[in-house]
Amino acid sequence: FLCTVEVQRAIPILAKAYGDSMHKILHVGLDTCSVVSKLLKEKETEASGVEPYDIEDADRNCKALVKKGIVPVADIKFPLPYRPKSFSLVIVSDALEYLSPRYLKKTLPDLARVSIDGLVIFTGSPGHRKAKVSESKYGRVAKMRSSSWWVKYFVQTSLEENEATIKKFEHAATKMSYVSKCQIFYLMPFH
Repeated sequence: FLCTVEVQRAIPILAKAYGDSMHKILHVGLDTCSVVSKLLKEKETEASGVEPYDIEDADRNCKALVKKGIVPVADIKFPLPYRPKSFSLVIVSDALEYLSPRYLKKTLPDLARVSIDGLVIFTGSPGHRKAKVSESKYGRVAKMRSSSWWVKYFVQTSLEENEATIKKFEHAATKMSYVSKCQIFYLMPFH
């Protein structure tokens, strides 16, 4: 199971929770081309992505997005090629699970650095295994970390959860009968 599928399902709920912050979005993660393509169909939404993995097997649409520079391929263990506050919202899925705590310590603050209004992380939850292709294709097995592990890690890296957004998302999710199969975290940007 991939959390990127959850991102696509959650776009209408994210739009209710973030409102105007959904106009310039960066998606980082596996199959980012599909998320960016869906976001580009949304009214008044500008979307970009970072594909942290090889796109050798990608479809024609994805390769076109990469060629146009909308979805660059970049190793997220290193600083992203964007200025601070380049995007209103940064959404991450199926990427952080493959990073060791040492690289997470650099990557998470960098993701928050390029955001104006926040960072949304979709991550696999313990008990949900990744698809075998995800495990072997990227050279390492994904670590399914508990929500308490993530919350403790956010505190250690000075990232704060956005309580107001959590409430808005939960309210919209209830109204739209949406239940995520992934853990979702809503973080404040660095100011």
